[in-house]
Amino acid sequence: LHARALAAFPGGFGTFDELFELLTLIQTGKIQPIPVLLFGREFWERVVNFEALVEEGVVSERDLGIFTYVETAEEAWDVVRNFYEERARKEAEQA
Repeated sequence: LHARALAAFPGGFGTFDELFELLTLIQTGKIQPIPVLLFGREFWERVVNFEALVEEGVVSERDLGIFTYVETAEEAWDVVRNFYEERARKEAEQA
């Protein structure tokens, strides 16, 4: 609950368990969103058909925005930095 981001790399059941637990907590509003980074788009798209989940109506199209595919550490850092810059900007506007 204190993480500022999650980086998920190709893995097995443990990786999937932790990833889907976090996605569910964010999806259901139990925790504030954080950047969820899936390293290696080719792996994730091959082993999890997120689009099929939308087509079946078990997750919404909006839920696919909870995570971001990345390939490099630099790309991941850009996503994290932009996420928190945008959050700070929105909070400043509301103040």
